[in-house]
Amino acid sequence: MFDQFLSKADELLAKGEPFAVALVVRYEAPISGKPGNKAIVFADGKIWGWIGGGCAQPVVVKEALKALADGQPRLIRISPSSSAEEGIVDYTMTCHSGGTLDIYIEPVLPKPHVLILGRSPVAQTLAKLARTIGYAVSIAAQGADHETFPDADLVQTNLELGQLKLTNQTFIVVSTQGEYDEEALEAALNSAASYVAFVASKVKAGKVLDYLKNRGIAAERLAQVRAPAGLDIHASSPEEIAVSILAEIIQARKTTATVTKPKATLAVLQQEARDPICGMTVNLTTAKHRSEFCGDSYYFCCAGCKQTFDKEPAKYAFAPTH
Repeated sequence: MFDQFLSKADELLAKGEPFAVALVVRYEAPISGKPGNKAIVFADGKIWGWIGGGCAQPVVVKEALKALADGQPRLIRISPSSSAEEGIVDYTMTCHSGGTLDIYIEPVLPKPHVLILGRSPVAQTLAKLARTIGYAVSIAAQGADHETFPDADLVQTNLELGQLKLTNQTFIVVSTQGEYDEEALEAALNSAASYVAFVASKVKAGKVLDYLKNRGIAAERLAQVRAPAGLDIHASSPEEIAVSILAEIIQARKTTATVTKPKATLAVLQQEARDPICGMTVNLTTAKHRSEFCGDSYYFCCAGCKQTFDKEPAKYAFAPTH
């Protein structure tokens, strides 16, 4: 099982797909989950592996999706009574086996991706710096090679970006500096990347942007170009300019909250209900047990909770929420 777990994680990492790892770290009997049990939670809320019974899984999925959304790990506790212990996200669940389960959840997010169009000295230094801080680096430029860019994960000798996987964690820097400036910036703007920077003077940038406006690029998109590229730290050498660009990328990641938040993840988080019997979170798209009362739908984590509700629906439907 452990080998399969590692293989699945490696597969997702290779594809650049976000996921969360859930690991049982402590338990109090009676409960089915045991320390070392582990699972992978995908961005769409599906789960692969084993961390305990069916009642525990929806809670783990919910917190795993939150971890993917905010990029932060968490330790959760599922037990029949509240512990209110600092540093632990506590879930009181009265319908499961009666034991306690502590589960550590760690989000695994794709590396930020710097895509550099051009092979200038600034481009070469930026590739090295980005790789140093753990970013994935791709190069697209006529005449580029791995000898010039030994730190790049990918080097292609054209400006065709359609085959590259670009996400909201992709940051494009056009550093052609006289070699295919217009073509490179146009290719960058035709991509879905939200961050596009152009290494050029204000005068040069203005001329290229005017050219692209006449080419039909929308004014709103052109306004998103950061030119001159980088933070204004009075950089002059290629090395200093590269530092200023990387600093701007880091700032953009932090201030615009570009931590990966897959649409599927957000959709799952928005489709939740609370079991009126045990208080557990239930995913509406996967809930197997549901009852109707006074025109409203009620969802349950298990058949036992539904049965309890159906015996006295008014008692639970009109009770204060947990």
